[in-house]
Amino acid sequence: MTSRLDKWIEARGRSIAKRTSRRGIFAVLGGGLVGIASIPLLPVARAAGGGDASPSVAPQTTGKLNDPGDPTRCDYWRYCGIDGFLCACCGGTTSSCPPGTEMSPITWVGTCKNPADGRNYVISYNDCCGTTSCGRCLCNRNEDDKPMVRPQANNDINWCLGSTTEAYNCSTAIIVGLAVDDPAAG
Repeated sequence: MTSRLDKWIEARGRSIAKRTSRRGIFAVLGGGLVGIASIPLLPVARAAGGGDASPSVAPQTTGKLNDPGDPTRCDYWRYCGIDGFLCACCGGTTSSCPPGTEMSPITWVGTCKNPADGRNYVISYNDCCGTTSCGRCLCNRNEDDKPMVRPQANNDINWCLGSTTEAYNCSTAIIVGLAVDDPAAG
């Protein structure tokens, strides 16, 4: 029985070898590997969240008339150039990191318009580092994002590289001041 099975496998192997080349096999295997590696890039259920707060995060307010909006929602005015998880959903605030994390000393900046007073403000987006990603309230808005050649205004860099650990947790949005080109500032 074993010899018949061996002969059958040998015949099938030789038949395949006659019809294909090593390069052809490697091309098929390489294509399969690339296909499998690209599966995480597919837009599976990412649009379902819509960038809003997850259901377990209660809506919040800043409580200030000059700072309107819900910091747990992606449409909050300060988040016009943010890319990451919102610290307001992760145990921190728009300007402070959650416990157990540290604020990165390097940052990217954007300019956002406050709907309360119609003025443009410079916003510093600082990543909070030290623990794994929060995974709540993902927000990716690129309204003031610049190309990688202008890293200080690019939100696609892991800004935790300047911290004691490179583990990213969430992002803050700190008001630095009025934008220089704001006509109301002068």
